[in-house]
Amino acid sequence: MSFKDIRGQERQLGILREAMYTGRLAGSYLFSGPEGIGKSMIARKLAMALNCLKLKDDACEECASCKKIANNTHPDIHVIAPVDSSVIKIEQVQELQRSMGLKPYEAKRKAFIIDNAHLLSAEAQNALLKVLEEPVKDSLIILISAKPQLLFKTIISRCQRLKFSPFKRSELQGILKESYSFDASLAHYLAYSCEGKLGLAIGLKESDPLTHKNRIIDSFINTKSNSADSFFASDKNELREALNILTQWFRDIYLLKTGVMHSELINLDRKNDLLKLMQKFSFSEIEEILGCISDSIGYLSQNINTKLMLANLKAHMEVG
Repeated sequence: MSFKDIRGQERQLGILREAMYTGRLAGSYLFSGPEGIGKSMIARKLAMALNCLKLKDDACEECASCKKIANNTHPDIHVIAPVDSSVIKIEQVQELQRSMGLKPYEAKRKAFIIDNAHLLSAEAQNALLKVLEEPVKDSLIILISAKPQLLFKTIISRCQRLKFSPFKRSELQGILKESYSFDASLAHYLAYSCEGKLGLAIGLKESDPLTHKNRIIDSFINTKSNSADSFFASDKNELREALNILTQWFRDIYLLKTGVMHSELINLDRKNDLLKLMQKFSFSEIEEILGCISDSIGYLSQNINTKLMLANLKAHMEVG
């Protein structure tokens, strides 16, 4: 996928392409915005476009340079990420500085992408500040962060900042179907449940999210079964996810009762089941269930017996 195929971030991509075409690309950028909306992908595409052997302001994705960057084997394109998902250490920034001082092996312009830059330690940020104050010609630094407020203001001031936003639901649904070959049901569900985050939706494709969420729904709404207890009682993270899915389920039932268009349902793949359940619950009962689910999510931060909590939740779901 080249720049011209990326949808939803036209303004930001236009700024980058114009800067490349005119030779006025900044030495350092800060890509900010929520997680999972494609910031890292665009950073890689920028590095690819800068070093493409065929095109001036985009990536052909066919030349040797583009293929190496796509396969993470290009010697001049570096990605710096947190160690053990917790912190970016000063040693990593020092290695970045050392690499910047070397001549490129084959790139037109070296690129250093710092993912989750807000996880830079204080020492690493101080070291990075020195790098930004003394930019190296023909090198590009891209900081990527969903929490730029955690970065030193002096670092932010030395970067050109581009803020990226989540996609609109209809836009994301179209992208998933047209650009990533998602089937209609999966594209619809992820466009709603991923809150406009393209990267998150793509990452979920292989995990069969429709089957997963339907298993969770069935384990709860089948009141004669104790499957929810066995699935989630021992894992609070999984239980939190299950409760969020359950919130979406009862939200759909509520909206159906108000006469909303079926296309607005998150669980459109279960429309027939939702229509049947719509007759079972009153508005007040659905509101009570949603309140109980919300309380249950809050209880997860406490030392609570999850089996008792699940039993209480199921009791509320039998009111219809």
